[in-house]
Amino acid sequence: MNQVIKTLKERVSLRRYDDREISKEDLDTILDCAMKAPTAGNMMLYSIIVVKNPETKMALSKSCDDQPFIAKAPVLLVFVADQQKWFNYFIQSNVSEYTQKNGPKFEAPQESDLLLACEDAMISAQNAVIAAESLGIGSCYIGDILEHYEYHQELLGLPDWAFPITMLTLGYYEEGHNKVFRQRFDKKYIVFEEKYKNLSKQELDEMLAERSQFFVYPNAYGAENYGQQFYAQKSGAEFSKEMARSVRVALKKWSGRLL
Repeated sequence: MNQVIKTLKERVSLRRYDDREISKEDLDTILDCAMKAPTAGNMMLYSIIVVKNPETKMALSKSCDDQPFIAKAPVLLVFVADQQKWFNYFIQSNVSEYTQKNGPKFEAPQESDLLLACEDAMISAQNAVIAAESLGIGSCYIGDILEHYEYHQELLGLPDWAFPITMLTLGYYEEGHNKVFRQRFDKKYIVFEEKYKNLSKQELDEMLAERSQFFVYPNAYGAENYGQQFYAQKSGAEFSKEMARSVRVALKKWSGRLL
C-alpha cells in the first residue's frame, strides 16, 4: 500500500488536539495543497479564511451547535464558496456595458454559480484534510457553518456572493492517540454501474442492519424504529431546521438579477 492510499484509509475525524500550535511551515503546506485542488475552469471559486483568534473560535464553537472542541482547535479553516471576486472583476471590467452592446444580459450569480463554487471549495477542503493528515495533523469537518447565515456573514465579513460552505478544525494528534474507525456502508449500496439504483426495502434494511441494532425502545424521541429515531436526531432536528432557514436566506442573494 503506498503512502497516499494509507493516509486516505487511516484518516479519522479528530476532536481532541495536542497543545502544540500548528507551525507556519505545516499550515502553509496545507494551504498550498488546498490551492492545488482541481477547480472549474481554473477559476478557484473559493476563499479560505484562517481563524486563530480565540474570541472568533469561541464564537464559532457556539454558533456551530455549541461544540467546545471547535474553540480548542489551534486553527480553523473556513472554506467559502466565492463568486464575489470574479463578479467584482466583471463589474470593474465594464461587463454590463459590454453586454448591452453584444449580449447576453449581465446577470448576478445564481444558484448554479453557487453550486459550482461549492464544488470548488469542497474539493479544496478535502485536499487540505489529506495534506494535514499526512503531517500528523487531524481535522474535523464542521457542516454547521451553514447555520446562522446572517451571524456568520457579519462575524467573518462575508459579502453577498461568498457563502461559507464548510469549516475544518485542525490540530496535531496527541501522543498515543487511539484512532477509532467507523464502519462505512458496503460498496454494493454506494457504487452503481452505469445508472442509479433505488435500493429495495430489503437492501436498505441490510445496509443499516449494523447501525439499527443499537436502536432502543422506548427512547427520548418516541421513535418506534431506527429510521424514525435517526430522522428525529438529524433531518427533523432543530439544528437541521435552522440550517434550512439559513441556506434559504443565503440563496436569495444568488438570484441572477440583472446587473
